[in-house]
Amino acid sequence: MTKYAWSGRERLGVLRVKDDVIVLHAMRWPDEIRDPAELLPEPVELIEDEIDGALALMDSMVRDDLDDPEFRDTYTDALAKVIEAKRDDKPLPKAPEPDETGGKVLDLMTALNESVAKAKASRSEDQAEANERPKKKTAAKKQPAKRTTAKKAARKASARRPRSA
Repeated sequence: MTKYAWSGRERLGVLRVKDDVIVLHAMRWPDEIRDPAELLPEPVELIEDEIDGALALMDSMVRDDLDDPEFRDTYTDALAKVIEAKRDDKPLPKAPEPDETGGKVLDLMTALNESVAKAKASRSEDQAEANERPKKKTAAKKQPAKRTTAKKAARKASARRPRSA
């Protein structure tokens, strides 16, 4: 049993020798171990129709044509051949030539300029259409009536009354 520091924290480990190599097995502190019961999802009530629907969905997503060459892991196959050749001291297998039917090489600056020109043209067409449309006539807005305060209204009313002598 040993202790070591990793990522700013003290850790536990077990050192042992395996095939002339020292191996460190990382251990966990008790506070790092969670009870598996707390990871279980809560039980859910399902009706038979929901189960049948889920099974039908899974059946519709199943593919039987996964034997196509497009789904083959060619990298792992090539790596296995290289490992086999090195182990038997044989010459390494030749790398396959890349397909000549690759995509065409584009000048990125030219493509960008064409894209900008198309965007400007479509914007100018949109503006031309907007200018050609008849504008909606809006009714003239009425000006709100001026409000007078209670003091001003009282002064006006008193100015209109005749004064008695």
